[in-house]
Amino acid sequence: MRFDISAIDPANVYKLLTATVVPRPIAWVSTRAPSGLANLAPFSFFNVMGDEPPILAVGINRGARGMKDTARNIVESGEFVVNLVPFALAEAMNLTAIDAPPGVSEFALAGLTEGPASHVSAPLVAESPVSFECVTHASLLTGPQQVLAVGRVLAVHVADRFVKDATRGHIDTPALDLLGRGFGSSYIRSRDMFDMTRPRWADQASSTNSGS
Repeated sequence: MRFDISAIDPANVYKLLTATVVPRPIAWVSTRAPSGLANLAPFSFFNVMGDEPPILAVGINRGARGMKDTARNIVESGEFVVNLVPFALAEAMNLTAIDAPPGVSEFALAGLTEGPASHVSAPLVAESPVSFECVTHASLLTGPQQVLAVGRVLAVHVADRFVKDATRGHIDTPALDLLGRGFGSSYIRSRDMFDMTRPRWADQASSTNSGS
C-alpha cells in the first residue's frame, strides 16, 4: 500500500515513520538556557552522520507550546550534549520527556546529576555511560518550529568501566546495554546481535572466476 504524505493526517505520518524506522537510538539532549537553567529531554530522531569531522544530528519536533526548549537553547547557545540511555536509566529518561513548564530542570525532576563538560556550558548526565559534547555545525528549520540540529563532536565521554582499550578506541558495547525506540510506547534493548563480514570485490571476483 502506498501512503501519499500530502493526503494523510500529520499524526499518521508520525506513526508511519516511527513504526517502520526501528530501532532508533535515543539522544538524551542536555542544554543550558540563557538563564543558566539546565534542560534535559530525549529524542529518537537521531544518529551519527559522519566521522571526519565527527557529526551527529538530532531532529526536534514542534512541541505543544511551539519550539521546544531544547531546540531554542541549541539555536541560542550553539552547543549541546547528547547523552546515551542505558536500560538502567530508562525510567529517569522517560520522566525527562514530561511536558514540564518553563523554569523546571528535568535534571532535578529525575534526580540526575549535572556533570561538567570540557568544551561547552551544557552539562553531561553524569549517570550516563556515554556523552558527546557538541557545538552546532548547522541548525536547520525543517518545518514550523521543527529543528534539525547538526552537531560537531568535540569530546566523547565514556565511563571507564566500558573502555576495553583506550589507545585503539575499543569499547565494551554490549555492556553499555543501550536503549532504542521501537514503535508506539515500546523500547528495544541492544541485546540481540549477529555478525556479518563486509564482502570485498576482489574476493567476490576470485570466487566467480574459480567457479567458471
